[in-house]
Amino acid sequence: MDDETRRVARLLDAQVRAAELFDEVGRRGLIAAGRGEREVSDRIRDLAHELFGVDRYWHKRIVRAGPNTLQPYRENPPDRLITADDIVFCDFGPVFQEWEADFARTYVLGDDPVKHRLLGDLPVVFDAGRRYFDAHPDITGAQLFTEILRLTAEAGWEFGGPHAGHLVGEFPHERINGDEVTYYITPGSDQPMRRRDRSGRPCHWILEIHLVDPVRGFGGFHEELLDLGQPPTAPA
Repeated sequence: MDDETRRVARLLDAQVRAAELFDEVGRRGLIAAGRGEREVSDRIRDLAHELFGVDRYWHKRIVRAGPNTLQPYRENPPDRLITADDIVFCDFGPVFQEWEADFARTYVLGDDPVKHRLLGDLPVVFDAGRRYFDAHPDITGAQLFTEILRLTAEAGWEFGGPHAGHLVGEFPHERINGDEVTYYITPGSDQPMRRRDRSGRPCHWILEIHLVDPVRGFGGFHEELLDLGQPPTAPA
C-alpha cells in the first residue's frame, strides 16, 4: 500500500468512527431537554473515549442548541439549556490514532415540521454540492461556494457561515491565517481544489453545510469529507 492509499484509508476510517460516535450519541439519548450544551459536549467527549480511546480534538468541541445554532464556528455563544422542542447540532474534530476527523450532525427534539424539514435538507444540499464538485474537475473553492449558496437558497434557507469547508489532514483550520483563503471553500479561493498540497500530496476537503432560518431563529449543520467516501443518505 503506497503512502497516499494509506492516507486516504486512514482519513476514511477516522470518519467512519466519527459517524459511529454520533450514531451512538443518538441511540443513548445524550442530547436531551434540560441538559446544557457544555454538559452534552462533555458526555460526547466521554463517550468517544469509552468507544475509541479518543483523548484529543484538533478543534474546539461544539454543541449548539436553539438560537445558538445560527452562530458560525468562530463564535462562542453562552452555554444554553436544551429545551423539549429544540434543534441541536454537534461539530467535533476527534483525532483517531493521529488521524483527524471533522464531522457534524444535527438532531431535532420534538415534532416541529420546519426543523424536521431543515434536518432533511442538510444531507440533500451536501449531496448536491458533492455531485457538483464531482462534475467539475477544475472547480475552485470560490465556485463551489457559489453553488452551495445557490443550493441553499433553492432549498429555502440562508447560509450561516463565511465558508463551506476547508482542507483536512495537514493543517487544522484553527491554525490557518485568516488571509489564506485558498485553504477554504469561500469567495476568493481561486485555485483548483484538485491540486497538490505543500508536501506534494493530493488535497482532501471537508464540505460544511450550515443552513439557517434567521426569522425563526435556528439552523443546522452537516459536515464530512467531500472528495472521499460515498454521498450521505438522509437521516431516518
